[in-house]
Amino acid sequence: MKAAWLALVLCCASPAIAAVNSDPAPGFPSKPIRWIVGFTPGASNDVVARTVAQRLTEIWGQQIIIDNRPGAGGMIGGEMVARGAPDGYTVLLATGGPNIGNPLLMKKPPYKVEDFAYVAIAADNPLILVVTPSFPAKTPREFVDYLKANPGKVNWATSGINSTPHVSMAIFTHATGVKLTQVPYKGAAAALIDIVSGQVSGMHSSVASAESQIRSGRVRVIAVAGPKRLPAIPDVPTLAEAGISNAEAPNFYGMAAPAHTPRAIVQKLNAGVNDALAQPEVRRRLGDLGMDIVGGSAEDATKYVMTQAARVRGLIRAGVLTPE
Repeated sequence: MKAAWLALVLCCASPAIAAVNSDPAPGFPSKPIRWIVGFTPGASNDVVARTVAQRLTEIWGQQIIIDNRPGAGGMIGGEMVARGAPDGYTVLLATGGPNIGNPLLMKKPPYKVEDFAYVAIAADNPLILVVTPSFPAKTPREFVDYLKANPGKVNWATSGINSTPHVSMAIFTHATGVKLTQVPYKGAAAALIDIVSGQVSGMHSSVASAESQIRSGRVRVIAVAGPKRLPAIPDVPTLAEAGISNAEAPNFYGMAAPAHTPRAIVQKLNAGVNDALAQPEVRRRLGDLGMDIVGGSAEDATKYVMTQAARVRGLIRAGVLTPE
């Protein structure tokens, strides 16, 4: 009787065991994977990639090489991956700049939003408005009032034309009616250096990119451009709390491969990213930077990116953003 019962248990359990042990792409990866980050080392994009990559290296026993290719709001790195071999060995740190801003805000973009297989969204977090410590305004409302009284006189850094901070700046100026003068940089790190020195007044940044400057008091955070306060900076109000609506600046970090990458490889990459995001040390590190863990399927990632792209297309139709 016991033998029959045991056989029945094993028989019923075997499909579940097979599901757990199933590998959509056996043998992949068999060599190092190059994860291209279209921004400078030390920026939030870079931090996310390196945090997840460390765990992926442990999972697969193959090195995940972070390859920083800054410039043109992430377009240089984006083009490298969009035109890369669809074999899973070259992937992109997907963000709003290379995957939405560049392909939608250029008259002749080198690639399209659809030229990628979106693997996973690792995390998202709204941007914050940081200023040089000597900036006159202290609160979100004072900030808007100051900008209205000094139209076009405040230099506002971005991490490149068509980058997420550039789009976020356009959203903010449209929502408030203020005018800012954009000063594009090759990445957030260089921009923050000039904010600290007072060469430019401020920028839309992530907590991750400005973490050390915030902690040392070398920059001051005016507001959170998101729906809620961030645990990393709980005393900083949101723009909405100050009565400034429709100025939210969503920000995401994920992985994308070239379009036409085999589905099995995309699934293997997706499973690896989700495994990394489930690890306490990864969740703690990203959480400390004010990020919300996302994860989910490749289909979820694709829907997320397409939804954000639709929002930018709406801003273009409204004349808020203009392809150049």
